[in-house]
Amino acid sequence: MDKTNQPEINWDSSKMASQKGKVALITGGTGGLGFADAKALALKGAKVIIIGRNQKKGSEAIERIKKIDANSDVSFFPVDLGNLSAIKSFADQMNKQLYRLDILINNAGVMMPAKRQLTADGFELQFGTNYLSHFALTGEVFPILKKTDGARVVTIATLPGRYRIDFDNLQSEKRYSAWVAYGQSKLAELIFALHLQRLSERNKWGISSMAAHPGLSVTDLVTEQAGSNTGMMAVMRAMFRIFPFMRQTADKGSLPALFAATAPKAIGGMHYGPNGFGEMSGYPALAKINSQAKDVQIADRLWSISEKLTRISYPR
Repeated sequence: MDKTNQPEINWDSSKMASQKGKVALITGGTGGLGFADAKALALKGAKVIIIGRNQKKGSEAIERIKKIDANSDVSFFPVDLGNLSAIKSFADQMNKQLYRLDILINNAGVMMPAKRQLTADGFELQFGTNYLSHFALTGEVFPILKKTDGARVVTIATLPGRYRIDFDNLQSEKRYSAWVAYGQSKLAELIFALHLQRLSERNKWGISSMAAHPGLSVTDLVTEQAGSNTGMMAVMRAMFRIFPFMRQTADKGSLPALFAATAPKAIGGMHYGPNGFGEMSGYPALAKINSQAKDVQIADRLWSISEKLTRISYPR
């Protein structure tokens, strides 16, 4: 791993430069990591747009940020990321309203529902929400990203692991394992982030694409989602209680994404995560990359399938 590309030691949001004049869009920004991203960017002067399904949570998120800084520019749009039509409708609105989009953080996620569920478009819930929705959203707002000098797309992946893309069971139709489906969806996001950078360089789009993961951060994704009834989630919660040093807050877990989104030293095509033991906690550093995520043939195949499933074609 090239140490010259490592982030500044102990980088945190206090070292983030002013984001005044920039526009940031964050999916799933009403709580957890997404809210931590939104709060940090808004307090540094960025115009922040949060999207999520729950209007009440969206209003509460804005109120919480406004209590810290009444002059912060933050707004919420209700968008069901499990619905491609809703994504397109929102993106059409943004393409008309926004003059620039400096930062897109693909953060929203679903974690290990006990039983196989489907999105409105018939995709397996985790693959559809965690990955395909962000593939589609990035493609839909591509015109604004491309015309914004220095635009960055940060896609949230997960801890290093032996995840793999099973092209014969992308939608978990043949068999469903909550953990396997979740890992596949997050690996797909990492593949997307790295391949978007390759295509940007190849086609001179001028967009920097990076991945980031939060380590083991205590968020609603771990404590409240339907998957909390699965055996793996029960084990994770027990580990948090027994080994508190293995976990960190959402504010700390958001730092790799914030570094990727704002730091001058952040480089397209990189993956950032915590620098502690097993990348579970700590400050931003270069993260390990799954071997499949480095495979260009796998990336090309997944990209082609994703364009067909979402009916989104990126310009070449």
